[in-house]
Amino acid sequence: MEILTLEHLTFAYPLCVAPVLKDVSLTVHSGEFAVLCGATGSGKSTLLRLLKREIAPVGEKTGRICYQHTPVEELSAKDSACKIGFVMQNPEQQIVTDKVWHELAFGLENQNLPQDVIARRTAEMASYFGIEHWYEKSVSELSGGQKQLLNLAAVMVMNPEILILDEPTAQLDPIAASDFIATLKKLNDDFGLTVLIVEHRLEELIPICDRLIVLKNGCVLHDGDPRAVVAGLEEDSELLRAMPSAARLYHALGASGECPLTVREGRKFLERHFDNRVRALPRDEVRTKTNPALDFENVYFRYGRELSDVLCGLTLTVYENEIFCILGGNGSGKTTSLSVAAGLCRPYGGRVKVFGKKLQDYKNQSLYCGCLSLLPQDVQTVFLKNTVREELSDAGAEADALPFDLSALLDKHPYDLSGGEQQLVALAKVLATKPRLLLMDEPTKGLDADKKAAIISILKRLKAEGVTVVIVTHDVEFCAQCADRCALFFRGNIVSHGAPDAFFSENTFYTTAASRMSKGYYERAVTVEDVATLCRRNRRDVT
Repeated sequence: MEILTLEHLTFAYPLCVAPVLKDVSLTVHSGEFAVLCGATGSGKSTLLRLLKREIAPVGEKTGRICYQHTPVEELSAKDSACKIGFVMQNPEQQIVTDKVWHELAFGLENQNLPQDVIARRTAEMASYFGIEHWYEKSVSELSGGQKQLLNLAAVMVMNPEILILDEPTAQLDPIAASDFIATLKKLNDDFGLTVLIVEHRLEELIPICDRLIVLKNGCVLHDGDPRAVVAGLEEDSELLRAMPSAARLYHALGASGECPLTVREGRKFLERHFDNRVRALPRDEVRTKTNPALDFENVYFRYGRELSDVLCGLTLTVYENEIFCILGGNGSGKTTSLSVAAGLCRPYGGRVKVFGKKLQDYKNQSLYCGCLSLLPQDVQTVFLKNTVREELSDAGAEADALPFDLSALLDKHPYDLSGGEQQLVALAKVLATKPRLLLMDEPTKGLDADKKAAIISILKRLKAEGVTVVIVTHDVEFCAQCADRCALFFRGNIVSHGAPDAFFSENTFYTTAASRMSKGYYERAVTVEDVATLCRRNRRDVT
């Protein structure tokens, strides 16, 4: 049965000549698990928001959107609020109360349901999602992963018939993201819940979805069985870079037959077609660096006198001309460490040095004048103007001298951009300050694989120019491709660090799909390119 129908949908934002969606026609059937993907700025988030009239963007729209054959504009307020569930990318933007139990009950209270019904449904939902042990907690005490799970539970308690999600794992660590996706699949299987999700992290989603829809420049480019869609992508396609590692390996080697999608299928593909006589690639000798750019020495920090420490004796040295990536679970202290390094938070113990000088010795904002810049996790905090053009001008960035093309965005309001586009504009503003030490918090969230490749190129160019880069991220694939060293944060401190090939090869969960796929068969192969190179050297029979 058709649950959602889009008929010749076209949409343009105010003052923009080109529409962001162009003649989109789609039908989503009841019980489907559908994944919508595409390049940054292809219209994915706009499409999703148009499906939920309460958060639909303002602009010029033609065509129809129907929920169970009723135009969404004609749905009753109750049906629109309850039947169409929506989970946003940023968990902070959706939470409206101070306590976990109240967040679960909020939507039901607004329906004016009896207290016994509210109590039963919130208790049942808390039990299903396994959140009883933090039911009475303040929302501010939750990690990012817990907040996103709470958002999902608060939507599900309303008994929606379709669940729409806009990059819900963008700010989750790999383990939390995997658990979240598993929960979505369980809801789909247990209740026949229709799921429509937009994501850039497709490694685990594509193998479990029923349908893959690809948008490009506001139009539907592909729509069908995920294995068939992935197998049909051209090797040089920008879309292929976003596909699961096993599928990218399959295309890179020019293979035929059934396209693998999962790590298990990729491992079988390796063992079936390639030997492992050559088990490892030669590695360049790592030169020991000696000049510290950022130095933490036994640093302690907490957000309140009565609260627990967030940084617990953190000792860390990042050297000049190095790209250093920090991974770890939500709430482990990664973002706090960047705030301390940038002088935004003051530790109560230990000391922090930037280029050998104590933070407190940088006077009169001298730390931020050609020395240190921070790209924050919430990039909207750097926007002060009404258009992208004004934002860039305010930062002293020339639009025609940027490291990436933002020409199509110049006359848009920064808040009208997609999450990925906002990342690029904010990065352009930060780079305009020409820092020697660049701190970046989740710089790839919301970005497609092509834009990530562009960011990697920019970071390597900055490194060649002598810039030191410290990155906090959940994107293990990104780290494997650009980092000189990676580190794992746990409970406010660094528990391990090393070069990407050694670091990811030794990890079980904080590692790449390519590493999991080739572990034990090849050694220290942590990117698809590594595995593909070894396969070519061990070629037996690809067909």
